[in-house]
Amino acid sequence: MSAYEPRRPDFEQAVRTSFGKQGMMRHIRASVAKVEPGFCEIHLPYSDDVSQQHGFFHGGVVGTIADNAGGYAAFSLMADGDGILSVEYKLNITAPADGELLIARGRVVRPGRTLSVTTAEVTVVKDGKESVCAIMQQTLMRIIGNPNVVG
Repeated sequence: MSAYEPRRPDFEQAVRTSFGKQGMMRHIRASVAKVEPGFCEIHLPYSDDVSQQHGFFHGGVVGTIADNAGGYAAFSLMADGDGILSVEYKLNITAPADGELLIARGRVVRPGRTLSVTTAEVTVVKDGKESVCAIMQQTLMRIIGNPNVVG
């Protein structure tokens, strides 16, 4: 059970609709696995398209799904018509992302009227075992009243 109350009853559908509009997420074949108020989980299956030269998931895609998981965790608490943009994030890669599936779990640390802080833990699944490969902290800005930045 989430400690946060969403500002809209259709928060999950709003997250999934916004996520579906991201060309980058389609390009790398990432998907939203779970959404709760203040939480979002994103999955990315391994392919050569998201790998680096040693056969691990590329650090750029590790950061990309961490950014999205944290961002959509925060967006799940926003009102209809709001938009969201990342202001900054810090990613610590703690181990090679070596496996078949990358999972990013974003959580709201502090929802704010304008700025929200989130964290995401990224794990990699190999041979059925999940292990942490990255940790992110992020600041996001809620955008209000800009028709070009909704969702």
